[in-house]
Amino acid sequence: AVQWPVMVVVVMMGAAVASVGADMDADRSECAEQLVGLAPCLQYVQGQARSPAPDCCGGLSQVLDKSPKCLCVLVKDKDDPNLGIKINASLALALPSACGNTKANVSHCPQLLHLPPNSKDAAIFSPGGDKGTAAAPAR
Repeated sequence: AVQWPVMVVVVMMGAAVASVGADMDADRSECAEQLVGLAPCLQYVQGQARSPAPDCCGGLSQVLDKSPKCLCVLVKDKDDPNLGIKINASLALALPSACGNTKANVSHCPQLLHLPPNSKDAAIFSPGGDKGTAAAPAR
């Protein structure tokens, strides 16, 4: 069963993903519905769980199968105040690995999102890049 706070966050994520930006508008609208499947991952990407829940990994697999750039959109928009939540970019980028998904390659995110290679937004996806909110995973 979906908990009320999770549903509110999912709706807020959808609204944030569906709003703002130029080139990102199409990506956000394409990904809004798919990112709902990542709702079970919120505790992990916020640093409140040590590992992703099984239903998180199932949702991630579906998102990556339909559109790999949707995880990239979520990470890129991690600091968007409309999101209403804080996402640890390092944990979000590690999500495919934590779920045992070997198909995802987050180093392709700048190309998938059409970001200039040396931009601050592209740096998020490179090793040692600006990952923003630095909450450690729960123990």
